[in-house]
Amino acid sequence: MKIHTIILAAGAGSRMKSNKAKVLQTIGGMSMLQRVLRTTANLHSKSTVVLGHDKDGVLKHLQNIEGDVSTVIQTNQLGTADAVKSAMSHTSKDETVLVLYGDVPLVSEDSLRELIKKSKDGFSILTTSLDNPFGYGRVVTNADNIAQAIVEEKDATADIKLIKEIFTGILCINQELLEAGLQEVTNDNAAQEFYLTDLVKIISAKGINIIPVTANNDEVRGANSKSELEALESILRNMNAQDLLDKGITLADKSRTDVRGSVDAGNDCSIDINVILEGNIKLGNGVSIGANNYLKDVVIGDNTTIEPFSHLCNAKVGSQCSIGPYARLREGSVIEDGAKVGNFVETKKTTLGKGAKANHFTYLGDAEVGENTNIGAGTITCNYDGTNKHQTTIGSDSFIGTNSSLVAPVEIGNNAYVGAGSVITKDVPDNALAVGRGKQVIKEDWSKDKK
Repeated sequence: MKIHTIILAAGAGSRMKSNKAKVLQTIGGMSMLQRVLRTTANLHSKSTVVLGHDKDGVLKHLQNIEGDVSTVIQTNQLGTADAVKSAMSHTSKDETVLVLYGDVPLVSEDSLRELIKKSKDGFSILTTSLDNPFGYGRVVTNADNIAQAIVEEKDATADIKLIKEIFTGILCINQELLEAGLQEVTNDNAAQEFYLTDLVKIISAKGINIIPVTANNDEVRGANSKSELEALESILRNMNAQDLLDKGITLADKSRTDVRGSVDAGNDCSIDINVILEGNIKLGNGVSIGANNYLKDVVIGDNTTIEPFSHLCNAKVGSQCSIGPYARLREGSVIEDGAKVGNFVETKKTTLGKGAKANHFTYLGDAEVGENTNIGAGTITCNYDGTNKHQTTIGSDSFIGTNSSLVAPVEIGNNAYVGAGSVITKDVPDNALAVGRGKQVIKEDWSKDKK
């Protein structure tokens, strides 16, 4: 079955009080529209996004999103049926059309697959049940659970108002059936808009079975205001944290764990409070992540500890390592097995060899550090000359004294020593000691004369 998804994203969302289109508001570090498109990509569906308010902003945003995505402009916002109609030229007769909403970002792939499966006879709708369905269109079904109509609150009889099942607006339908049905939708209503909900009654009258598929209420909630956006954020946080628990990861408090990507983990991993996991995260066995850490696109080996208040981005950390507290591993950092990066140490495009240590107040940029080498506190690699970046190479079993500046490009050999407070501008051979300090001068009784 060929699927073509039409995503309605033209609304202004005035209650958001934002200059951006509503669908560009973010939850979990990603726009609502991008979340919907990620789901459709997993369904191997083509997608057409219907644009309106802030169309230029949405188009610019879409340039950064991969996938088979086209766009169409809804010039005048005349209702949901009009929005779908504006995108029909992008669909073909051999496709099944899935209609989604750019401000309903949490609808699950499983629910949509079931919706698509049930549309094989022509038409299926996604519904949910509410304890208090006041204000929503009720799904009226027959004895065989075939939908007959969607009845709005103002038109509902007392019996219909007792129905708790409501229509979410999400549907899946044969393209030709949809095209024919859209021609019959009118704007004979108070708002003079063309409503997609009218399709149910129209298609039912043609003798087509309309199959309701029930979804969890949380996944079909939309966001029209910042309060509703925050509610979605909480739902997503809870869903993702529960996924971590289901994977066997120990959480100190799932309400204070933010997953903004995907996490693959081994056994016996633990995560303390206020941790943000973004992008693609891979944890080995026995990884411990302390409180108040931020990790993005990282791989961490077995039995490694990330101490609190550390920031790791685009980095790879080996097994039996200790990182932090207050460490920052930037892009291209590789920390090999048994190495240690301590407090207020920053690395960028740097490899720290097995068993090597940089314990305090250090910057290592564009550097290669060998096995079992010790980097003293206050050491920096001076990698930037104002125009270009340069490499620093330090061999194995070497010792860099406190408060040293290594002016790249420079190479320090194996088992070499650099005296504390040195500025190193020339290569240091294996087994050598390099000291590059200004000469110390002492003037006796100088302060007495000054006073």
